[in-house]
Amino acid sequence: MKTSLIVSSKGQITLPAAMRRAIGLGGNAVVTAEQQGGRIVLTPAMVVETDSYADADIQAWVRADRFAPGEREALTRALAPPRPASKSTTKAKTKPKTKSQNAA
Repeated sequence: MKTSLIVSSKGQITLPAAMRRAIGLGGNAVVTAEQQGGRIVLTPAMVVETDSYADADIQAWVRADRFAPGEREALTRALAPPRPASKSTTKAKTKPKTKSQNAA
């Protein structure tokens, strides 16, 4: 799709609604503008918010996240799937037959 746009005295342009819909631009969308030779190329962009933290803050979080002695093992046991009951506890125990009982 090709169209002519007017650049306002403030340097603003309005992209036609059909063009915005065709590339999925909603209200307040962010685009990047790149000069390529004698052209300006607009590309939809994604904004990712980031934060910066001091090394001391990161180290404090690492220390706070360490397990206390025995805590990891207790957590592993608590989260382990239950074991199925063993066959020896579900069957009645019987005495093996002796030779004299087998002959009868």
